[in-house]
Amino acid sequence: MRKILWLSCLSYLVIGIAHIIGGSILEQLVTHYNVTYASGGQWIMNQFLGFLVGVLLGPTLSSRLGKRFTIVVAMGALTVAEALYSMLLPWDWMLIVAPLAGFGFGMIESVVGALVIELYKDSKATAMSKIETFFGIGALIIPLAAAFLIRNHIWEWSFPILTAISGITLLLWLSLSFGKNIDDQLAQPTKAQRKEASVTLKYTSKAIPFLIIAMAFFFLYVGMEMSFSNYLPSILIERTPLSESSAAGMLSLFWGFMVIGRMFCGILADRYGYIRYLVISMCGAVIAFIGIAIFEGTTAILIMTAISGLSFSGVFGIGLVYVNSCISGMTERTTSLLVACGGIGGALFPKLTGFVMDNYFVSATLSLIACIVAVMLVCMVAMMLVGRNRDLQQVTNS
Repeated sequence: MRKILWLSCLSYLVIGIAHIIGGSILEQLVTHYNVTYASGGQWIMNQFLGFLVGVLLGPTLSSRLGKRFTIVVAMGALTVAEALYSMLLPWDWMLIVAPLAGFGFGMIESVVGALVIELYKDSKATAMSKIETFFGIGALIIPLAAAFLIRNHIWEWSFPILTAISGITLLLWLSLSFGKNIDDQLAQPTKAQRKEASVTLKYTSKAIPFLIIAMAFFFLYVGMEMSFSNYLPSILIERTPLSESSAAGMLSLFWGFMVIGRMFCGILADRYGYIRYLVISMCGAVIAFIGIAIFEGTTAILIMTAISGLSFSGVFGIGLVYVNSCISGMTERTTSLLVACGGIGGALFPKLTGFVMDNYFVSATLSLIACIVAVMLVCMVAMMLVGRNRDLQQVTNS
């Protein structure tokens, strides 16, 4: 069990880098290709359209081909896409390759996340917080690496670095054994198992309202996180005296506090309850993002950025565990739906944010993000009220 958890952590490290690498060097890409922020947003949007396809296909492929082979396919797609990025193809080709990258890290995120929740039934929050911590570490180290590469005028090396890490992870999924019991769970299912998996399950009428609110929450959360993290260096360049390399490095402040929070979020959520942890975190996030929008000084903005990272540290992982604890028996489908909704938000909001960045002041962008976070808090409170009965789902066959 420990070996597969660590490989899952490494996989989340890879997708953490893949999620954030675009924002870390977005300013350089926009300059290199002489395109607008909106065009940069289109590139990010294309990745998340592929992300959506990967997430939605994940349960189907894993039920037919097995979880290991599905993860190998996804990791292979990501590795190939990042290798193509490394060639700095013409911009139109970068836009074409982007969905392949998104397909890879989207499928990895949903399949590995569902796998961990299924394997660690008695410590789901702790296990999810561990792999989410490594997602945060990946998102933390790539801005620091990008800042170093930008300062040395070799920012193009960001893509080959990710290609190498992704390729190594692919080889580990291909070659490692986790013991007979887990290997059997990861292997291609037999004809009888595929027939059993093909039985269509449906959500009960009691679970649907809760699920819809949860889907809206994840749509807003991932959209906001991707918008803020991808455009934070550009926002800091506009609002503060920081240089390009320093602004890129400051993205690590956000993800650094994400990592710190994720070290403890699973323990806190298991001790005090999932929903209590989530509501308190969202209240902190609302305060932080309003502060970022209002305050002018560099120090104040950076402090609020750190608080926002700490507040959001466990929202995604603990949110997945909370929803699956309320809707039992459909982990893979529920996880896929929620991550897919996040993918749609991740595709749409960076495009919207790029449009606002191009046509309005940065303050308008920050106000938009603060409003989205406030709506997320409302969604979380609604989830708390609707999900009071933790046994919302009695699985039935259609």
